[in-house]
Amino acid sequence: MNWISNYVRPKINSLFSRREVPENLWTKCSECGTMLFHRELAENLNVCSNCDHHMAISPRDRFKALFDTGIFTEVKVPEPVVDPLHFKDQKKYPDRLKAAQKSTGEKEAMLVAEGEMGRTPIVAVAQDFSFMAGSMGMYVGNAILAAAERAVKLKRPLVLFSAAGGARMQEGILSLMQMPRTTVAVQMLKEARLPYVVVLTHPTTGGVTASYAMLGDVHISEPNALICFAGPRVIEQTIREKLPEGFQRAEYLLDHGMLDRVTHRKQMRDELITILRMLTGQSPAVKGDLPAPAPVPEPVPAPPAPAAG
Repeated sequence: MNWISNYVRPKINSLFSRREVPENLWTKCSECGTMLFHRELAENLNVCSNCDHHMAISPRDRFKALFDTGIFTEVKVPEPVVDPLHFKDQKKYPDRLKAAQKSTGEKEAMLVAEGEMGRTPIVAVAQDFSFMAGSMGMYVGNAILAAAERAVKLKRPLVLFSAAGGARMQEGILSLMQMPRTTVAVQMLKEARLPYVVVLTHPTTGGVTASYAMLGDVHISEPNALICFAGPRVIEQTIREKLPEGFQRAEYLLDHGMLDRVTHRKQMRDELITILRMLTGQSPAVKGDLPAPAPVPEPVPAPPAPAAG
């Protein structure tokens, strides 16, 4: 037995060999190039700690930060017909759906939930841009209708977080039909006199912008979000002119009257609580997770002891 080959050499190799590091521990900021540790990035709600760039965040992670103690209940959404047009490009449409479901861990591009936010009961909807670019298909239309019906039934405000590249081409005209369907859902809220607040995140484009994303009572956006129908490159090629700096970004739209507020993601929860309680005629929220303590009654003085006989 050669102890040098069997023991010493493997020991030395183990000391100097390169350790395998998982690829998902670090994320590179697309704006400034800073490498961000995954735990610090998650604690900062996917906002770059160096340049304050707002990265994409999944609906589930957003809801955990939005609802009290991160607790919420999912609202069931009716299942649409899968692949009604039998669409196929480079892949079959069902194969694309399965790939998106595997990569995101979600059933579709929209999540509907209900719970309390600052002790204010709400129904919330959020789009997932990582699921086929958050494209608006029949499931998304069903989700918004289900959320509106649930909000009307419970008499709660509806908060929607939009993030989409537009309509889903694999569903053709059926995808475009979701524009009037979601408009009907918003009208249900208005007739019930319930607040509908839209938070536009990066990017919100196409038919989504032309329908439910711009029909809110209050429109808020995250910083530097792209909000448009046609993208700036398409417009430049069409009109053959250079667009202004920051055109179609959140701050530009705020200056030109299309938005009510541009709010940092870390302040979004407090902003929504204040707005919703104001719109529903409630008193301002109490800071902290618990409600204000009940006033302690003053102690009643004991009656004097009887005199000894």
